Amino acid sequence: MIKKLLTYCFVILFGKFSFAQQSEGSSANLPKFYKNKLHFGFSIAYNNTDFRVHTVKNSAFPDTLIGGVKYGIKSIYTKSDPGFALGIICDVRLHEYIRLRFTPNISFASRSLQYTLENDKRDSVKKFAKSVESTFLIFPLEAKLQSKRLGNFGAYVIGGGGYTLDLASRKKGQPSGGSGANEIEDAVRLKRDDFFYSGGAGTDFYLKYFKLGLELKLLMGTRNLLQSGNNIFSNSLQKVNSRMVIFSITFEG
Repeated sequence: MIKKLLTYCFVILFGKFSFAQQSEGSSANLPKFYKNKLHFGFSIAYNNTDFRVHTVKNSAFPDTLIGGVKYGIKSIYTKSDPGFALGIICDVRLHEYIRLRFTPNISFASRSLQYTLENDKRDSVKKFAKSVESTFLIFPLEAKLQSKRLGNFGAYVIGGGGYTLDLASRKKGQPSGGSGANEIEDAVRLKRDDFFYSGGAGTDFYLKYFKLGLELKLLMGTRNLLQSGNNIFSNSLQKVNSRMVIFSITFEG
Protein backbone atom coordinates (compact mmCIF):
# COMPACT_ATOMS: atom_id res chain seq x y z
CA MET A 1 0.00 0.00 0.00
CA ILE A 2 2.89 2.38 0.78
CA LYS A 3 4.25 1.96 -2.75
CA LYS A 4 0.85 2.79 -4.20
CA LEU A 5 0.53 5.89 -2.02
CA LEU A 6 3.94 7.09 -3.20
CA THR A 7 2.91 6.47 -6.80
CA TYR A 8 -0.25 8.55 -6.38
CA CYS A 9 1.68 11.37 -4.72
CA PHE A 10 4.15 11.37 -7.61
CA VAL A 11 1.30 11.58 -10.13
CA ILE A 12 -0.24 14.54 -8.30
CA LEU A 13 3.07 16.39 -7.94
CA PHE A 14 4.00 15.74 -11.55
CA GLY A 15 0.63 17.06 -12.69
CA LYS A 16 1.02 20.10 -10.48
CA PHE A 17 4.27 21.25 -12.03
CA SER A 18 3.45 20.34 -15.62
CA PHE A 19 0.10 22.12 -15.61
CA ALA A 20 1.50 25.12 -13.75
CA GLN A 21 4.15 25.53 -16.40
CA GLN A 22 1.60 25.30 -19.19
CA SER A 23 -0.55 27.97 -17.57
CA GLU A 24 2.23 30.58 -17.46
CA GLY A 25 1.69 33.31 -19.99
CA SER A 26 -1.78 32.10 -20.93
CA SER A 27 -5.17 33.49 -20.03
CA ALA A 28 -7.00 31.93 -17.10
CA ASN A 29 -9.81 29.49 -17.85
CA LEU A 30 -13.12 29.77 -15.97
CA PRO A 31 -12.14 33.05 -14.23
CA LYS A 32 -15.49 33.29 -12.39
CA PHE A 33 -15.74 29.64 -11.43
CA TYR A 34 -15.92 30.25 -7.67
CA LYS A 35 -18.11 33.32 -7.85
CA ASN A 36 -21.10 30.97 -7.77
CA LYS A 37 -22.01 29.70 -4.32
CA LEU A 38 -22.98 26.20 -5.45
CA HIS A 39 -21.31 23.73 -7.81
CA PHE A 40 -22.12 20.20 -8.88
CA GLY A 41 -20.09 17.47 -10.50
CA PHE A 42 -19.22 13.79 -10.49
CA SER A 43 -16.26 11.60 -9.70
CA ILE A 44 -14.73 8.27 -10.63
CA ALA A 45 -12.28 6.67 -8.24
CA TYR A 46 -9.90 3.82 -7.59
CA ASN A 47 -9.93 2.47 -4.04
CA ASN A 48 -7.82 0.11 -1.99
CA THR A 49 -9.53 -1.28 1.10
CA ASP A 50 -8.27 -3.37 3.98
CA PHE A 51 -8.70 -3.89 7.73
CA ARG A 52 -6.91 -2.80 10.86
CA VAL A 53 -6.96 -6.04 12.82
CA HIS A 54 -6.58 -6.38 16.60
CA THR A 55 -6.11 -10.02 17.62
CA VAL A 56 -6.59 -11.67 21.00
CA LYS A 57 -3.48 -12.53 22.99
CA ASN A 58 -1.54 -15.50 21.64
CA SER A 59 -2.22 -17.48 24.79
CA ALA A 60 -5.94 -17.06 24.24
CA PHE A 61 -6.00 -18.16 20.58
CA PRO A 62 -8.65 -20.85 20.10
CA ASP A 63 -7.94 -24.29 18.65
CA THR A 64 -9.89 -26.28 16.09
CA LEU A 65 -9.89 -29.86 14.83
CA ILE A 66 -9.05 -30.49 11.18
CA GLY A 67 -8.98 -34.14 10.15
CA GLY A 68 -8.78 -35.19 13.78
CA VAL A 69 -5.66 -33.06 14.41
CA LYS A 70 -5.74 -30.01 16.68
CA TYR A 71 -4.67 -26.77 15.01
CA GLY A 72 -4.16 -23.32 16.47
CA ILE A 73 -3.78 -19.85 14.96
CA LYS A 74 -0.19 -18.96 14.08
CA SER A 75 -0.72 -15.61 12.35
CA ILE A 76 -3.41 -13.32 10.94
CA TYR A 77 -2.96 -10.55 8.42
CA THR A 78 -5.06 -8.68 5.87
CA LYS A 79 -4.76 -8.51 2.11
CA SER A 80 -6.25 -5.64 0.15
CA ASP A 81 -7.62 -5.75 -3.39
CA PRO A 82 -8.38 -2.90 -5.81
CA GLY A 83 -11.88 -1.56 -6.31
CA PHE A 84 -13.65 1.42 -7.83
CA ALA A 85 -16.30 3.99 -7.01
CA LEU A 86 -18.71 6.38 -8.72
CA GLY A 87 -20.05 9.48 -7.01
CA ILE A 88 -21.66 12.88 -7.29
CA ILE A 89 -20.36 16.17 -5.92
CA CYS A 90 -22.20 18.99 -4.19
CA ASP A 91 -19.84 21.89 -3.41
CA VAL A 92 -20.87 24.96 -1.37
CA ARG A 93 -18.76 28.12 -0.97
CA LEU A 94 -18.41 29.19 2.67
CA HIS A 95 -15.52 31.60 2.10
CA GLU A 96 -13.29 32.61 -0.79
CA TYR A 97 -10.96 29.71 -0.05
CA ILE A 98 -13.16 27.38 2.03
CA ARG A 99 -15.67 24.95 0.56
CA LEU A 100 -18.10 22.48 2.13
CA ARG A 101 -18.40 19.31 0.07
CA PHE A 102 -20.97 16.53 0.19
CA THR A 103 -19.82 13.70 -2.08
CA PRO A 104 -22.01 10.58 -1.80
CA ASN A 105 -20.77 7.62 -3.79
CA ILE A 106 -21.18 3.92 -4.35
CA SER A 107 -17.96 1.98 -3.87
CA PHE A 108 -17.15 -1.62 -4.78
CA ALA A 109 -14.39 -3.10 -2.66
CA SER A 110 -12.79 -6.41 -1.74
CA ARG A 111 -10.32 -7.53 0.93
CA SER A 112 -9.51 -10.69 2.82
CA LEU A 113 -8.32 -11.98 6.17
CA GLN A 114 -5.43 -14.42 5.79
CA TYR A 115 -5.05 -17.09 8.51
CA THR A 116 -2.14 -19.47 9.08
CA LEU A 117 -2.90 -22.45 11.34
CA GLU A 118 -0.31 -24.78 12.84
CA ASN A 119 -0.61 -28.08 14.72
CA ASP A 120 0.82 -28.74 18.19
CA LYS A 121 3.92 -30.47 16.80
CA ARG A 122 4.55 -27.56 14.41
CA ASP A 123 5.11 -29.90 11.51
CA SER A 124 1.90 -29.12 9.63
CA VAL A 125 0.58 -25.74 8.46
CA LYS A 126 -2.74 -24.87 6.87
CA LYS A 127 -3.72 -21.53 5.32
CA PHE A 128 -7.21 -20.06 4.99
CA ALA A 129 -8.37 -16.88 3.28
CA LYS A 130 -11.68 -15.36 4.34
CA SER A 131 -12.67 -12.98 1.54
CA VAL A 132 -14.94 -10.02 2.23
CA GLU A 133 -16.58 -8.33 -0.76
CA SER A 134 -18.46 -5.14 -0.07
CA THR A 135 -20.71 -2.68 -1.84
CA PHE A 136 -20.55 0.55 0.13
CA LEU A 137 -22.78 3.56 0.11
CA ILE A 138 -20.47 6.29 1.41
CA PHE A 139 -21.71 9.68 2.60
CA PRO A 140 -18.76 12.04 3.27
CA LEU A 141 -19.18 15.61 4.51
CA GLU A 142 -15.86 17.45 4.31
CA ALA A 143 -14.28 20.89 4.40
CA LYS A 144 -12.00 21.83 1.52
CA LEU A 145 -9.33 24.47 2.13
CA GLN A 146 -8.00 25.59 -1.22
CA SER A 147 -5.08 27.73 -2.29
CA LYS A 148 -5.17 30.85 -4.38
CA ARG A 149 -5.21 30.04 -8.09
CA LEU A 150 -1.92 30.04 -9.96
CA GLY A 151 -3.01 30.50 -13.52
CA ASN A 152 -5.13 27.44 -14.26
CA PHE A 153 -3.88 25.45 -11.29
CA GLY A 154 -4.85 25.23 -7.62
CA ALA A 155 -4.08 22.92 -4.69
CA TYR A 156 -6.08 22.03 -1.61
CA VAL A 157 -6.35 19.92 1.52
CA ILE A 158 -9.59 18.27 2.59
CA GLY A 159 -10.84 16.65 5.77
CA GLY A 160 -13.99 15.62 7.57
CA GLY A 161 -15.97 12.47 8.22
CA GLY A 162 -19.05 10.54 7.30
CA TYR A 163 -21.09 7.35 7.33
CA THR A 164 -20.84 4.11 5.33
CA LEU A 165 -23.46 1.45 4.70
CA ASP A 166 -22.32 -1.97 3.46
CA LEU A 167 -25.10 -3.35 1.28
CA ALA A 168 -23.43 -6.78 1.08
CA SER A 169 -23.09 -7.27 4.83
CA ARG A 170 -26.12 -9.56 5.22
CA LYS A 171 -24.97 -11.90 2.45
CA LYS A 172 -21.47 -12.33 3.79
CA GLY A 173 -22.63 -12.46 7.39
CA GLN A 174 -24.48 -15.77 7.15
CA PRO A 175 -22.70 -18.68 8.85
CA SER A 176 -22.45 -22.02 7.11
CA GLY A 177 -24.60 -23.77 9.67
CA GLY A 178 -21.81 -26.00 10.92
CA SER A 179 -21.02 -27.26 14.38
CA GLY A 180 -19.62 -24.16 16.06
CA ALA A 181 -16.02 -23.56 17.04
CA ASN A 182 -14.62 -26.38 14.90
CA GLU A 183 -16.42 -25.25 11.74
CA ILE A 184 -13.70 -24.02 9.38
CA GLU A 185 -16.16 -23.07 6.64
CA ASP A 186 -17.74 -20.26 8.65
CA ALA A 187 -17.14 -16.69 7.54
CA VAL A 188 -16.06 -13.74 9.63
CA ARG A 189 -19.23 -11.73 10.17
CA LEU A 190 -19.07 -7.95 9.98
CA LYS A 191 -21.50 -5.21 10.90
CA ARG A 192 -23.29 -3.20 8.25
CA ASP A 193 -22.81 0.37 9.50
CA ASP A 194 -19.66 2.35 10.12
CA PHE A 195 -18.53 5.92 10.76
CA PHE A 196 -15.23 7.32 9.55
CA TYR A 197 -12.98 10.33 9.55
CA SER A 198 -11.09 11.34 6.43
CA GLY A 199 -8.20 13.46 5.27
CA GLY A 200 -6.34 14.08 2.06
CA ALA A 201 -5.06 16.52 -0.54
CA GLY A 202 -5.55 17.25 -4.20
CA THR A 203 -5.06 19.52 -7.17
CA ASP A 204 -7.51 21.43 -9.38
CA PHE A 205 -6.92 22.13 -13.07
CA TYR A 206 -9.14 24.77 -14.67
CA LEU A 207 -9.81 23.71 -18.23
CA LYS A 208 -11.78 25.52 -20.88
CA TYR A 209 -15.22 24.08 -20.06
CA PHE A 210 -14.87 22.40 -16.65
CA LYS A 211 -12.60 21.92 -13.65
CA LEU A 212 -10.63 18.69 -13.41
CA GLY A 213 -9.46 17.50 -10.00
CA LEU A 214 -7.07 14.81 -8.76
CA GLU A 215 -7.50 13.81 -5.13
CA LEU A 216 -5.86 11.32 -2.77
CA LYS A 217 -7.71 10.60 0.46
CA LEU A 218 -7.62 8.21 3.43
CA LEU A 219 -10.77 7.00 5.22
CA MET A 220 -10.38 5.47 8.67
CA GLY A 221 -13.31 3.59 10.17
CA THR A 222 -14.04 4.20 13.85
CA ARG A 223 -16.41 1.34 14.68
CA ASN A 224 -15.51 -2.22 15.62
CA LEU A 225 -17.09 -4.13 12.73
CA LEU A 226 -16.62 -7.61 14.17
CA GLN A 227 -19.77 -9.59 14.98
CA SER A 228 -19.50 -12.39 17.47
CA GLY A 229 -19.22 -15.81 15.85
CA ASN A 230 -18.53 -19.25 17.31
CA ASN A 231 -15.63 -20.26 15.07
CA ILE A 232 -11.86 -20.08 15.24
CA PHE A 233 -11.66 -17.23 12.73
CA SER A 234 -13.93 -14.88 14.65
CA ASN A 235 -12.81 -15.96 18.12
CA SER A 236 -9.18 -15.13 17.35
CA LEU A 237 -10.10 -11.50 16.62
CA GLN A 238 -10.73 -8.82 19.20
CA LYS A 239 -11.45 -5.85 16.97
CA VAL A 240 -11.69 -5.10 13.24
CA ASN A 241 -11.71 -1.59 11.77
CA SER A 242 -11.95 -0.56 8.14
CA ARG A 243 -9.44 1.49 6.19
CA MET A 244 -9.71 2.78 2.62
CA VAL A 245 -7.37 4.73 0.35
CA ILE A 246 -9.14 6.53 -2.50
CA PHE A 247 -7.67 8.16 -5.60
CA SER A 248 -10.38 10.22 -7.31
CA ILE A 249 -10.74 12.10 -10.58
CA THR A 250 -13.41 14.80 -10.28
CA PHE A 251 -15.25 16.80 -12.91
CA GLU A 252 -17.06 19.98 -11.93
CA GLY A 253 -18.84 22.50 -14.14
